[in-house]
Amino acid sequence: MRKHLLNIFRFGIKELRILLGDKVMMILIAWVFSFGIYIDATSASVEVHNAPIAFVDQDRTTISRQLSSSFYPPRFKMSGLISSDEMDAGMDAGRYTFVVVIPSGFEKDIVSSKVADLQLNIDATRLTQAGIGAGYIQQIITKELADFLQTTEMKLPINIVTRMKYNPTLDSTWFGGIMAIINYITMISIMLSGAALIREREHGTLEHLLVLPVNATEIMLGKIWSMSFIVLVAVIFALLFVVKGILSVPLAGSLFLFLAGTSLILFATASMGIFMGTIARTMPQFGLILILTILPIMILSGAFTPFESMPQALQYLMYLLPNTHFVSFAQAVLYRDAGFAVVWIDMLWIFVIGMIFFLVTLAIFRRSLEKG
Repeated sequence: MRKHLLNIFRFGIKELRILLGDKVMMILIAWVFSFGIYIDATSASVEVHNAPIAFVDQDRTTISRQLSSSFYPPRFKMSGLISSDEMDAGMDAGRYTFVVVIPSGFEKDIVSSKVADLQLNIDATRLTQAGIGAGYIQQIITKELADFLQTTEMKLPINIVTRMKYNPTLDSTWFGGIMAIINYITMISIMLSGAALIREREHGTLEHLLVLPVNATEIMLGKIWSMSFIVLVAVIFALLFVVKGILSVPLAGSLFLFLAGTSLILFATASMGIFMGTIARTMPQFGLILILTILPIMILSGAFTPFESMPQALQYLMYLLPNTHFVSFAQAVLYRDAGFAVVWIDMLWIFVIGMIFFLVTLAIFRRSLEKG
């Protein structure tokens, strides 16, 4: 056992030396886990910011003026009062994202406790602002109506108190920074382990390993631990200095528990990378396989869109990949301060799926070594 562990350690040290000497790859890793994460977190903001809104006021009363004056920056940019004839032309031209139509007799219906309707027209081609902005508009109008009815000695029968958990300011950088790290963990670990094997084949050093007193398991584990170590160090730097330091994103959960889960996913994804490197014969082939696999894995794992919104059959398929469980694990730990008692099932699934990938890859890798 001591001899096997020593061989694994020595192979890992060899891989680290080769990687540290590869300036292009080291620059890529440094960029991805620093500027790449910062750009991903800040450039794709999903908040409503200066969304143009206009009002068609057919009532011309106190409440209608109060509603039209309650929308202001930074979320909304008031475009003023317009006529109903200007509404469609303005939205067709893209001048307004939202247009609120206040019908005649609106205040009269409100005061007399009748059902009063407002019409909200939304330019849904601006998908993110349309969905989030509609919720903001509804909240603002509800609050203004409640204030108006209280001043007229009438009260609403219900008072809704909203509390935002885990992200009280609805800041997208809190979500984008963590998700960027999760995606880059998968991408870089697969890339490094697969490229390491391809490099051995292209340089002719893979055949040299056959004459050494080592086996395929030791070779694979040496590549896995060394590549995982580099990514793990980069993840620690990204969390502490980029996400928590520069982006000021609070990390609610245990960093140690997150790194433990990251070690498990790195074992699985590095095995996937070696599997791709075993199938591909050249670096261009490996690059094509990586593009065809990494994008669906990242998009469908729940890192970009809610996992529950995907078709049921696709959800069952993605449960077979470790990344889906890692996204659930990471969000629970870093956002909601979940402990081991909550996330152990996700960690178990990551380990089991990773072990399956490792054993399948090992069988294929051993066969490729035997063929020479």
